[in-house]
Amino acid sequence: MTRRLLESLERFLLPNACVVCEQAAPAHDPDRLVCDLCRTRLRALPAGCARCRQPVPPVGPCRFCRDWPPVLASARSAVWLHDAARTIVHHLKYDGLAQVASDVGRIMARHLPPPTGGVLMPVPLGARRLRARGFNQAAAIAAALAREWGLAVDETTLTRRRETGTQTALGPSQRLHNTAGAFAARPPAPRGGAPGAHGPPVILVDDVLTTGATLVACATALGEAGWSRVDAVTFARALPYELRVV
Repeated sequence: MTRRLLESLERFLLPNACVVCEQAAPAHDPDRLVCDLCRTRLRALPAGCARCRQPVPPVGPCRFCRDWPPVLASARSAVWLHDAARTIVHHLKYDGLAQVASDVGRIMARHLPPPTGGVLMPVPLGARRLRARGFNQAAAIAAALAREWGLAVDETTLTRRRETGTQTALGPSQRLHNTAGAFAARPPAPRGGAPGAHGPPVILVDDVLTTGATLVACATALGEAGWSRVDAVTFARALPYELRVV
């Protein structure tokens, strides 16, 4: 009771504000950190490749996902990483505002079709970066999606074997090399004692999809451990002209 009173007093004295436009949060939803107006400024992805939703030319295969392993069945992103979305991700990852993940989860649930089942698995964060950041932003988003979709979160099956350097300035091939072998996974538990069970579908969760290298590395590890299907969801997706996909 005392904690709730202190939290209410803190919100009254220091009310939350939208992380994009800095307007005060509405009184009826004091924990909201992305206002309705800024949500309208987010740019949803158009229809594109059936597997990855990347805009594709009128003819020819999708160059973005053509080399993905078969276990990575699909990747969906809610919005483009542009203006407001970029600001939201920055506050979530670099300003320590873990509570932004609740807004991110609601936005994703609005723009992405709800899965019919499966288990949410956040992309693991390296130990060094986890200590520096204090939380895993992918895990925070997965927890928010779990509330929206009514699914379980599994943070123990998929682990990170090694730290990887920042990928901000790397191109697609360099990102693939940087993340190759960086993850490991435990096999799925047998169902009803039957050997060879492949487990429920995995819904891999991350904040941003850039070249797909991290998702590919995670899906590869899960596939090698015996999981049969991985679908991925992210809040934002890098704009096509920023990818330098060749």
